Amino acid sequence: MNEERIFSLVGEEGLTRLVAAFYRQVYDDDILGPMYPRQDREGAEQRLRDFLIYRLGGPPRYIEQRGHPRLRARHMPFRINQAARDRWMQLMSHALQDAALPAEAEQELRAFLDQMSTFLINQP
Repeated sequence: MNEERIFSLVGEEGLTRLVAAFYRQVYDDDILGPMYPRQDREGAEQRLRDFLIYRLGGPPRYIEQRGHPRLRARHMPFRINQAARDRWMQLMSHALQDAALPAEAEQELRAFLDQMSTFLINQP
């Protein structure tokens, strides 16, 4: 499956469920919680949701509002090591289960998120 096809399978509603399920876990997490500013919960959730929607074949709101993703540059202020990456994937795996997306989409989305989270590691 092509990553861009995921949106056609789950739509904006499915990705919104996924991101909401992820963020329900983040702020109480001992590793990831400190990286997410509590005063910008809604903004953080919107940015991830809009990025995934855009990147996976949906409307380009993310690009229209924020420009090129520049993911590594935008994440450079945060200490992302292997443990943080692994925890992010652990929470996202739980969110994928909670979101109950079609199996075909979940498998491709999991592979995409695994690759992207590894790409963002910026600390030994």
